[in-house]
Amino acid sequence: MFREILFYSFTAIVVYMSLLWIVSLIKKDASLVDIFWGLGFLVLGFIYFVLSTDSFADRKTLLLILVGLWGLRLSYHIARRNWGKGEDPRYHIWRKRHGASWWWKSFFQVFMLQGLLMWVISLPLLAAQYPDTPLNILDWIGLTVWGVGFFFESVGDWQLQDFKSDPANKGKVMDRGLWRYTRHPNYFGDAAVWWGHFLIAAAASPYGWLTLFSPLLMTFVLMRVSGVTLLEQSLEKRPGYKEYIGRTSPFFPMMPKKK
Repeated sequence: MFREILFYSFTAIVVYMSLLWIVSLIKKDASLVDIFWGLGFLVLGFIYFVLSTDSFADRKTLLLILVGLWGLRLSYHIARRNWGKGEDPRYHIWRKRHGASWWWKSFFQVFMLQGLLMWVISLPLLAAQYPDTPLNILDWIGLTVWGVGFFFESVGDWQLQDFKSDPANKGKVMDRGLWRYTRHPNYFGDAAVWWGHFLIAAAASPYGWLTLFSPLLMTFVLMRVSGVTLLEQSLEKRPGYKEYIGRTSPFFPMMPKKK
């Protein structure tokens, strides 16, 4: 049944991303994929929950609640942030670069690539379904790590949104609240959430440890691909940002360095 679930979940995510791709062609906006990133994990989590019939009910329910809270909050936040602002500059640059061929290249470069990442990263959610092992101390450690991550991601996003909503802060560097201890509390929190999922999978079975690639991949993507590195390229010329870099940890929360 494990192989069947892998097949069904992979097929579901291909269909999910294909439908989003079609909508993006109609809307001429590939950045809507960002809104549905979090919801995609909830779709996969629900498939794993329904199709795995011989797992421990408490852990199954806990994981579905956790991925649901994380995915719904993230999708709502991105939708609220991007509503009415047009296509994200990252995708707009690709659209201009590829010209008339972008309509089909976006299917692979954006939607299928992100769908594959989503499916691979989600595998701890499946590994945690097996076997029928009661909750143990590692589950609670995983839940704690998840809670820390959810706090940093949600509160960090809220603090930044509140900062940007004040016209007096236009052009200024956000260095308050959680942003005083890390330049990217939301990205750190996102990574910690998936380390929490992985620890819960490891608590379920020794095979859960084999999904270590999931939080490692998510952390790498956030730090080196679409997160920290990409964002800071657009921020480094902002007045005061170099000073902010000099005193603030790039990812992991730490006390700020003294001037």
